[in-house]
Amino acid sequence: MQQNHRVNFGSKLGAILAAAGSAVGLGNVWRFPYEAGNHGGAAFICIYLACVFAFGLPIMISEFIIGRRSKASTGEAYNVLAPQTHWKWVGYMGVLTGFLILGYYAVVAGWTLEYILQAAIGGFSGKDAKGFIRMFTDFSQHPVRPLIWLYVFVLFTHFVIVKGVKNGIERSSKVLMPLLFILVILLAACSITLPGAERGVEFLLKPDFSKVDGDVFLGAMGQAFFSMSLGMGCLSTYASYFSRETRLGATAISVGLIDTFVAILAGLIIFPAAFAVGIQPDAGPSLIFITLPNVFQQAFSGFPVLAYVCAVAFYVLLAMAALTSTISLHEVPTAFLHEKFGFTRGKSARIVTGGILVVGTASSLALGDWSDVTLFGKNIFDALDYFTAKIMLPVGGMMAAVFVGWVLDRQVVRDEVTNGGVLKAPYYGVFLFVLRYLTPIGILAIFLNELGCF
Repeated sequence: MQQNHRVNFGSKLGAILAAAGSAVGLGNVWRFPYEAGNHGGAAFICIYLACVFAFGLPIMISEFIIGRRSKASTGEAYNVLAPQTHWKWVGYMGVLTGFLILGYYAVVAGWTLEYILQAAIGGFSGKDAKGFIRMFTDFSQHPVRPLIWLYVFVLFTHFVIVKGVKNGIERSSKVLMPLLFILVILLAACSITLPGAERGVEFLLKPDFSKVDGDVFLGAMGQAFFSMSLGMGCLSTYASYFSRETRLGATAISVGLIDTFVAILAGLIIFPAAFAVGIQPDAGPSLIFITLPNVFQQAFSGFPVLAYVCAVAFYVLLAMAALTSTISLHEVPTAFLHEKFGFTRGKSARIVTGGILVVGTASSLALGDWSDVTLFGKNIFDALDYFTAKIMLPVGGMMAAVFVGWVLDRQVVRDEVTNGGVLKAPYYGVFLFVLRYLTPIGILAIFLNELGCF
C-alpha cells in the first residue's frame, strides 16, 4: 500500500532541482570557502573533488537506491529493505543527524536575514574592519535578535513543508535554484574583475600541497558529505519521491556537478574580492559575516550603488541557498513521523518545527549567554557542527555504502541502477566495486588517521 500511494515529483527536472537544492546550501557558500581558506585553497579543493568522486557520488547513488526502492522515509527505508534487522538504526541515525544539523544550521540561516536587512538599510556604510567585527559579535551574542531571525526562517521552512512534495518542495526548488545560479554567476563575475583579484583566483586554483595534512583529508571528506547532503537522510527521503523513470546515475552526476559548480563559484566570489582589498581568506566561519561586508565596502568604494547592490544580492543568495537545504533537512524527520506514527503531515511538521526551535535556541544562545555550557569541550553550536559533519555524516554514508554494496540483493541494486533493465548503465561494475571496497576503506582510513593510528 505504501508504495502504491507514495507521491512522486512531477517531473525529472523537478527531481533534479529538488535534490540539487538539498545539496546546494550554506555548505557551498558559507562552509566551503572558509574550509578552503583554512586548508590552503586549491590543495583542499583537489582533495575535496577526490572525496566527491570516491565517496560522494557512489554514496549518493546508494541513498537514491535505498529511497526509491523502499518508497519510504529514511527512518523507515532500512526497515522496509531489511526487516527485523539492526539496519533500522542506520535509518534512525540519519533522521537524528538531519534534525541536529538543522538545529544549528537554522541559526546561521537566520543570520542571513539580519544581514539582508543591514545591507538593504545601509548598515554597512561607514564601517571599518573593527566595526564589522563589533557588528557581528554584538548581533551573534545578543540574546534575542538572532532568535527572532531563527524563528522567522524555521517558520518559513515549515510553511513550505506543510504545502507538500509537489506544491511545496518541488515548486520552491524550481524557483529558488535558477535564481541562485543567476546570482552566484553575476557576483563571481563582479568579483574577478576587481583590481588585484588575480591573487584570489590563483589561491583558489593553484594548489600548494605542502599545506596538506591529515586534518585536510578529514575536513575535505566532512565538507563533501555536508555539502552534498550525504548521510543525513535528505537524499534518501527525496529519492523515495522519484518516479521509476528517474535515472539515478545521471541525477547523481547532475547534482554533484551543480553542487561543485556553486561551491567553486562561491570561492570565486569571496577569494578574489578578499585578496583585492588585502584580507586573508582564513577568517573561519565569520568570513561571510565579517570579511565580506568589509570587502564590499572597500572593493567598490568608488561605486557605492554597486557596493549596495552586491551586498544585498550576496546575502539574498545566502538566504536562498540556506532555504533549499532547510527544506530538505526538515522533510527528513517530518516524513519519518508521518509514516512511522501515522501523524498527519501538518502535525508531523509542527512537532519537528517545535524541536528545531528548541535546539536552535540552545545553539544560538551558545554563542552568547550560554557560551560556558560545553559538550566535550565545545559549546553547543560547535559541538553539533563537529559531531554531525565529521562523525555522523561519514558514518551514515559509510553504512549506506555497506548496506547497498554487501547487504541489499545484487539484482535489486542492478534493477534500480538500470531502471529495471531499460538503461545500460555501463558504470555499474565500477560503481559496485567502489561502493564495496574503496568507499568504506577510504572513510575508515581517514578516521584512523584522525585518531593518530597512522
